[in-house]
Amino acid sequence: MAVRLQFTEEELADSKLNKSAHKAQRRTDKLEKAEKKLPKKTVRKPVRTVDPQTGKVKTTLQFAEVTKKPPSSKLTQTAAADAALAKLHHEAREAGEDNSGVEAANTLTQTAEGGVHTARSVYHNHRAKPYRTAARAEKRADRANVSALKQEFSQQNGGFSSNPYSRWQQKRAIKKEYARAKKAGGQTVSAAQTSAKAAEKAAEGSKKAGQFIARHKKGFLIVGALGLIVAMFLSLFSSCSMFLQGGAGGVALSTYPSEDSEMLAAEAAYAGMEAELQNYLDTYESTHDYDEYHYDLDSIEHDPYVLISYITAYLGGEWTMAEAQPVLDMLFEKQYILTETVTTEIRTRTETETDEEGNETEVEVEYTYYICTVTLENFNLSHVPVYTMSQDQLSMYAIYMAALGNRPDLFPGSDYVNLYGTDYERYEIPPEALEDEQFAAMIKEAEKYLGYPYVWGGSSPATSFDCSGFVSWVVNHCGVGWNVGRLGATGLYNICTPVSSANARPGDLIFFQGTYDTTGMSHVGIYVGGGQMIHCGDPIRYVSIETSYWQAHFAAFGRLPSP
Repeated sequence: MAVRLQFTEEELADSKLNKSAHKAQRRTDKLEKAEKKLPKKTVRKPVRTVDPQTGKVKTTLQFAEVTKKPPSSKLTQTAAADAALAKLHHEAREAGEDNSGVEAANTLTQTAEGGVHTARSVYHNHRAKPYRTAARAEKRADRANVSALKQEFSQQNGGFSSNPYSRWQQKRAIKKEYARAKKAGGQTVSAAQTSAKAAEKAAEGSKKAGQFIARHKKGFLIVGALGLIVAMFLSLFSSCSMFLQGGAGGVALSTYPSEDSEMLAAEAAYAGMEAELQNYLDTYESTHDYDEYHYDLDSIEHDPYVLISYITAYLGGEWTMAEAQPVLDMLFEKQYILTETVTTEIRTRTETETDEEGNETEVEVEYTYYICTVTLENFNLSHVPVYTMSQDQLSMYAIYMAALGNRPDLFPGSDYVNLYGTDYERYEIPPEALEDEQFAAMIKEAEKYLGYPYVWGGSSPATSFDCSGFVSWVVNHCGVGWNVGRLGATGLYNICTPVSSANARPGDLIFFQGTYDTTGMSHVGIYVGGGQMIHCGDPIRYVSIETSYWQAHFAAFGRLPSP
């Protein structure tokens, strides 16, 4: 649809704006000409009118001219026919091996059919040409209009902001305002009003971001560190490190780029899929016919920040709901594993039989008894990324999660809002404990990652960590001499020597069981003395091991082997 920008004479006095404005007008003229050449058809539309005096509704038909839909390729319609023809030709060739007449006829038929295919292709391309021309013209007009709006914005506001993040916000707001005006169906749009709205939106977004950063300075130091690690990795292959020009670049890198409406729609769609699953389970016995039911069901739930961070990292930036739908389907299939198992037993029951004379007798009758067991496993959405993402995608997922996409207002009910980006409690390790050089080296390395988000399967600063990934990294990189590789909690326990609680000392590892459904050790941290440990929880931080939760899951202390 053609959108024409309106400029005042005063605005056009600026030479740069005059040039971009005239270019936008020329591109819009070409688009309007292309749209006029699109095939039209006349349709009848019912129009309802209400008599204000009688209240009666009257429906009349009015004729309106609308653009025809572009022709389809009709590949699906011709594919079956082409396949049938190919089969016939194959059979004809087999028959023609001994019959030159049949072979000649078959060759002639194939030549004719080749001409039909060519003609069909030419005809389709001819019909579709006006639509292709209009689509190209629309794309060029949109680019020219956005460029002119940027010049208008620059003229009104004395240029773009020197701050990289604010400048990015301003340009993004211009595109969003133009898209909003176009979607609203306006044929003519005031350039001044559009750029003014964009300036207002950009200022509002920058203000919110600034307030959020001020409240969560430590969190953004973590985001910046993660971003630098990712940029260093990417710069080996491309110029992606340019994302991090200045501190504000880290904010842009960690901000969800998609429209709020698209992100909220994706969350609503996933919640809708969960609601359908819940309804299926709630009504299971009314929709099935078994004799006995057994249920082993995990809860149906997910965190919206995990969902949106995953989609954004997986799709590599800004996305629409249509692009996200296949990802939602894939995630739902991997998160929820529903198993329905039916077993049978041969049982007997007493039934009354009546003979011809009316005498009743009781007999034992065998019958099949059906037992249905329904199991639902919630694999936990936060566990899916490591199995489905590349190293780069997992790194971006960790950055989005560390900052919650710089949108803590998007899903305020999420538990992560009170976990990530907030100040974490420090623990002052007694000086005498740090006299142990081995332990001091471990803590120096471990404290580099305080506040990093928990990422299932993560094992490096670029991807962030899970509990065993964090401990393995610290052990291997503290400079003491260990090289144990990437081990899980049970693997770390197996290389340690068990130590009693009374003899545990700073630098020993502490293990837990049953923190989630798995065999062996399920969690590991580094004991620092004083009833404290540093571990990768949500996020990496110091916690007391003397709480009821950790005491209930405590398994053992373990001492690492000599390096």
